[in-house]
Amino acid sequence: MPIPLVNSVASWFLKKRFHQIELFLKYPNEVQGELLTSLLQCASTTEIGKKYDFGSIHTYREFADRIPVTTYEEIQSDIERSRRGEGNILWPTPIKWFAKSSGTTNAKSKFIPVSTESLEQCHYAASKDLLCMYLNNNANSQLFLGKSLRLGGSKELYRENGTSYGDLSAILIDNMPFWAEYSSTPSNEISLMGDWEVKMQAIVNETIQENVTSLAGVPSWMLVLLNNVIETTGKGNLFDVWPNLEVYFHGGVSFDPYLEQYNKILPKNDFRYYEIYNASEGFFALQDRNANKELLLMLDYGIFYEFIPMNTYGSPQQKVIPLSEVEVGANYAIVITTNAGLWRYKVGDTVRFTSVNPYHIKVTGRTKHHINVFGEELIIENAEAALRKATHATGCEIVDYTAAPIFMEGKEKGAHEWMIEFKRPPRDFAAFSAMLDKALQEVNSDYEAKRFNNTTLNAPKVHSAREKLFYDWLKEKDKLGGQHKVPRLSNTRDYLEELIILNKTF
Repeated sequence: MPIPLVNSVASWFLKKRFHQIELFLKYPNEVQGELLTSLLQCASTTEIGKKYDFGSIHTYREFADRIPVTTYEEIQSDIERSRRGEGNILWPTPIKWFAKSSGTTNAKSKFIPVSTESLEQCHYAASKDLLCMYLNNNANSQLFLGKSLRLGGSKELYRENGTSYGDLSAILIDNMPFWAEYSSTPSNEISLMGDWEVKMQAIVNETIQENVTSLAGVPSWMLVLLNNVIETTGKGNLFDVWPNLEVYFHGGVSFDPYLEQYNKILPKNDFRYYEIYNASEGFFALQDRNANKELLLMLDYGIFYEFIPMNTYGSPQQKVIPLSEVEVGANYAIVITTNAGLWRYKVGDTVRFTSVNPYHIKVTGRTKHHINVFGEELIIENAEAALRKATHATGCEIVDYTAAPIFMEGKEKGAHEWMIEFKRPPRDFAAFSAMLDKALQEVNSDYEAKRFNNTTLNAPKVHSAREKLFYDWLKEKDKLGGQHKVPRLSNTRDYLEELIILNKTF
């Protein structure tokens, strides 16, 4: 299909879709209310629908009072029954696919239900919306002149009991229309390879022969791939390999720690970065403007949203509020009800609203990935803002990091302990550590109060990790590639102790 015709088709779809988007922008709470009613009606004859009498629920308050907030562990037995082929438990239509969650380094896996509705109305709809937003903001885009280099999970799909499970990206690739493969690279065969290291070189070998115009994948693993491309080709930067490359669609982890490294291998001022916020449970938000990191919360993907203010999370005073009650600047844990049968389900992510008209968010971290042993309430957003300040001030670059508490013993005060792998280490390590401590105090007043005169916390203890420490640690756990992430912050020392030992054994 000629490019002008492709752009015309995209423009037509864009205008049609924008009318729907304008509807939820103008009437966000009404759209969410109607969606909740639709979800309840649709699932009224399921096991859970009968248990909580969905048919008699007519208001949000009745919904919130009657149905409990849940975690994966609390619905795991129902999901396992679904995986064995039983139907009509959490959702009326057959659940054929389960996304094996890889957002944790724990050995235990989660199997998130993916319905036909969520596949079409959420995941695929979001991919189309992302392209539409991008093309609307960049009328001269030549995106369709070439291919999108997609970097998905490394696991193949496993089939049993008439159902399939695997990495979400594998499910999406397995179900995408046949023509979609022609617009992306590498081939499905290579994309679904199981051995990450073999797959990596296979991707490099295939994609350097293509006219790549866009990139899509998790920043940490994409950076590994792109550095391999430069090493294999011997080129100075990626534009020497793919001269028509114009945008990188990224998500999964914060982009801030990687931005400077990307700018070095993509040295064009007009190169664009577009962020997305998706998970195995659904596609939640996407960047709707050039050079603006705020994400538009998408309200018509079959997901009803609720939020738990993090200042009450896990406490006896915990409360859950609908979208209409959120406030700008507050930190919230996300609770979702979806068209795949997740009812008032805690995703485990935290977000902060940057505006409520329309609803724009920034992802701030994970409910489990924070340090709050001493009342300091350090979240990932704080950690990465402080690291950004410290690296700029000392001229260094970071590959990966994690941090954990040093617990009080006897009269010894507590502290935070960091393991940081540098691409370019600071010349003065002590100055970097001091700058990190100073920056943490600047971005987090609770941490500052605990550090004042060493009242509760001593200065942080910072280790310089050997090269590829985090890569080797993930490899030991069979967690290379895809959506696998290094846990940034933890209230326990489990991850850190393993890394300290591994750092000494090479």
